[in-house]
Order: sequence, then C-alpha cells, then structure tokens
Amino acid sequence: MKVLLTGATGYIGRRLIPLLIEQDHEIVCALRDRERITLNSSEAKSGKISFVECDFLEPDTMFALPKDIDIAYYLIHSMSTSSSKFDKMEREMAENFKSYLNSTNCRQCIYLSGIVNDDELSTHLMSRLQTEKILRSSEVPVTVLRAAIIIGSGSASFEIIRDLSEKLPVMIAPKWLKTLCQPISIRDVLSYLTGVINKEATFDQSFDIGGPDVLSYKDMLLGYAKVRDLKRWIISVPVFSPKISSYWLYFVTSTSYTLAKSLVSSMKNEVVASPNDLHEMVSVENIGYEKSIKLALGKIKQNSVVSSWKDALSSGKVDSDLMDYIEVPTEAVLMDERKFPFDASRLDEVMMNLWSIGGRNGWYYGDFLWKIRGFLDKLVGGVGLRRGRRSSVDLVAGDPLDFWRVLVADQEKGRLLLYAEMRLPGDAWLEFCVDKKNADTYYLQQKATFRPKGLLGRIYWYSVLPLHSLVFPGMAKGIIRGSKSQPVVDL
Repeated sequence: MKVLLTGATGYIGRRLIPLLIEQDHEIVCALRDRERITLNSSEAKSGKISFVECDFLEPDTMFALPKDIDIAYYLIHSMSTSSSKFDKMEREMAENFKSYLNSTNCRQCIYLSGIVNDDELSTHLMSRLQTEKILRSSEVPVTVLRAAIIIGSGSASFEIIRDLSEKLPVMIAPKWLKTLCQPISIRDVLSYLTGVINKEATFDQSFDIGGPDVLSYKDMLLGYAKVRDLKRWIISVPVFSPKISSYWLYFVTSTSYTLAKSLVSSMKNEVVASPNDLHEMVSVENIGYEKSIKLALGKIKQNSVVSSWKDALSSGKVDSDLMDYIEVPTEAVLMDERKFPFDASRLDEVMMNLWSIGGRNGWYYGDFLWKIRGFLDKLVGGVGLRRGRRSSVDLVAGDPLDFWRVLVADQEKGRLLLYAEMRLPGDAWLEFCVDKKNADTYYLQQKATFRPKGLLGRIYWYSVLPLHSLVFPGMAKGIIRGSKSQPVVDL
C-alpha cells in the first residue's frame, strides 16, 4: 500500500519508517525540510521511501502531495512549539489536512491522540480532541488511537521520569503526583499504529490504548528508581501551582519550558484507558511499565536510540527553515578561527572524539564553564545543556546537541556544523573541519561565527571574547588529545 507519513522526523514517525518498510508498504514522507531526516543503509536501499516538502500551515505548499494514497498517518502536533497559540495552529493544520484528504483516494487516516476521558480537559488535551473531531469530519474513514504517556528511549515522558529519578534523591512534589495514568510502551504504540492498517473494524472508531499498569506519577518515579536500584523519597505537598510546577520541571529536567507547561497543565487530568478489544483485534501483548523502562534503558546503553522528542526544533528562531542556516554568513559577522595540527596516524581517534562531543561526554575543556553558560541560558528561558545527545557516538543533521543543533554531520568530509539554540542577541555557529595538510599531518579547524543583532550583540561578543580565548583552544586540543576519548553512555 501507498502510505503518507506526516511527522516523519518526529519521535513516533521516525520509528514507523522501518516497520512500514518491513510490511512492504511504499512510504511518502511529508516534511518541512528534507535535510532533517537521515535514512540508515537498509532504509535507503529499500527503494520504498520518497519525500515531499510541505508545511501544513501553508496550503499552497501542499500541491505536491500525492492523491493516490491508501493510508495516511497524521502525527503532527505543536505542543513543544514556542508559540502560545499552539491550539490555533493545530486547528489550522488539521483543517488543511482534512481538505487534502478529501481530494485523495485515501482509504484510511490514522491519528495518534491523547486519552480524553476527563470532564475538564487541559488546553493540550482539548486541542488533541479538537484535531480528532476535525479529521473525523472528513470524507475519509479515520482511526483514532488515544494514548497516555509513552515510555521509550527518547520519549519526553521517559526522559522527564529519568531526569527526576536520577538527579533527586528526595523530591518535594506537588499534588499532581497522585494523578493516575496508564503508561504505554513505545513498542506497543507502534504495534497498534501498524496493526490497524486497513482494518475496516477500526474505521471511524476511537480506541484508548495503554499498558497493563495503572499508576500514579509518584508510582512511576518510584518504579523507575526500583529498576535502577536507586533509593528515592517523594514528599507530596497539597498544592497545584502550574507555573511553579512548570519551572520545577524546566530547571530539573531536560525539557523546554513550553513543553513543561503543556505537560503540567495535563497532569491534573487522569489519563486511564477505557476498556476495548483493540489489543485482541491487532494481536498486541501489552508490555508492563517496569519492563518498558528496562527496554528503554537497554536501547540507551546500546546507543540505539532511533529518535527523540528533542529532535523537534525548540528555539523558536529557526522553527520553519532550519537548513536556511546551513550556509554560515561571512558578511557583518564576528569570527574566532583556529587551526591545530595532529599526526595522520591519529585521524580515526580524533574523528571519534569530535563525533562524541557534548552531552555526558563533555566539551573536552572547561566543562564547568559550559555548565554555567547552560544554567544562565535556562534562567532566561533557553534550552540549557540538559538536552544532551540522542546518542553518545552518533550525530546526524537535525540532532540536538546540548544547546546546539546539528546542521551538518559529514564524517566522510570531516565537517561538523552546529547552530546555537541558546538565547543570544544574534545568531551563532560553531564549525569543525578536519583537513589533510600533507601525507603525515592533518589539522583540526575550529571556527566560531557570530552575527550580532544590534549594539547589544556586539557588546555580548566582546564580553565573552576572553573566555573564548581560553575555552576554544582548550576544546580543540582536548579533541585532538582525546582526554575524553571513551564515550559515556547517558544513563
């Protein structure tokens, strides 16, 4: 079958691709930037994937979408966007997608939503329900799968649970920790999403999907601690301040403030699945919570994290056209450029060190200074350093890397280009290039480029220049020296 996959670069969409290939479907990925998705060798060789660039907020860009599709996955949401009007954006995208569906030969649309059984829903869950209603008003049969929090390597919910449990031996937490939830393994979500394909019994139906365990958020934190053999104490206080809770999550975990705010607003709602027989219809054996945690940790330990919630752009500066920043400007910019030679026999080691930079592996010099910069960025609403890396040894274009975003990661050409997503009075790039000088010598070129915004931008650059003269040479020499040549697995 011909399958249209929206949200192909997202956490769920990226993981669906190999499963759809395995089921012998032809996949058309609809995405805003073709450069933001990298296929592995088996996916690329399959010949079953094509790409269409479009933006569902701009109907004029949708003309290239195929009409002869059989199945359409709608996996788009704006919960982590920097916009405060994400519900309006979601409504517009759903309306535009509905219009597109009505012009196709599509047999079924599959939408992943949230569990919406409470009487008073959060803005986030209400927006999901609104999207569901819009899609179901189309002429195409729609199958809606409603999930609570998803547990898997790289999922936002799992990362928050992991951050809180790993970092805080004692937690004084608000009363939303008592709210009940029915978490579900990412493996089960993917099984449901692929299992309902062309099943007429699921057409124009909504199904709650969840794992076998109904737990409070406190139970989930303690369950993670049990798996990791950690002693944790949680004290609940009888308050629910969404703003305080959002800031608490924002500063303690790797989440963005926008996402933390959306999640906290939904934590007042119980998200427990209503009984149904979908797991029997598609033959899914639901995985328990603790086993889901063990599977997620196993993927992280093996450096096999396929996708992460952090893959979503979060700065608000380059949300639409990340790859517009791939050409580093040369006019009206300030630069710090350095070159360091090294012996050709150490080329492989230097490349491994470079591709392992950031996250738990550190920045090879002055890590405490990087941490201070990350903390200051958090204070002004930036992403900080806690996003880390998707993998401790692998980088691809579009990956988050602490408060940078990877624009180019070309090992064959020895080029790594990063764009700063920290809060700055301007735009910043950090570029590394490994080039051959002669038969015996290579050199590592390191270039920091800053395009200041007004006088404040120039003041900022010159105020941090003394730190650049200390940190940048130390970082480059550390990459060459290999002071942290053994990648750290981020558990």
